[in-house]
Amino acid sequence: MRTEMQRGQAMTIRTLELEGKEFVVLSRKEFDALMERAGVLPPLPPADAGGTFPALETARAAIAREIITRRIALGWTQQELARQAGLRVESLSRLESGKHKPQRETILRIDQVLVRAEKSAVRKRAG
Repeated sequence: MRTEMQRGQAMTIRTLELEGKEFVVLSRKEFDALMERAGVLPPLPPADAGGTFPALETARAAIAREIITRRIALGWTQQELARQAGLRVESLSRLESGKHKPQRETILRIDQVLVRAEKSAVRKRAG
């Protein structure tokens, strides 16, 4: 285990060796920060001077981050999730940017597709 500086922030690097390959182990918070810096996850808005986060912007970014994280965990592209949910890729892309107001029905359709796929993945691993 070692500590490295990344953009002025200390990051603890933990490695694990499996079958002769070295893997880096990160906390979820560190992983999400890297994904945000890489432009994969939309950033959460900063708090104002009083420590309050803007509710709507925070909710949009949190929904987008959850969809992206679940989609990537399944190994799906935006195209695959859009197809499975009956959406246009452009609509999903806008939603995943965290800057557009998602429609309730759209979120429910995406969630239903992701839940179904996640359950299927668990069954495959167990079986």
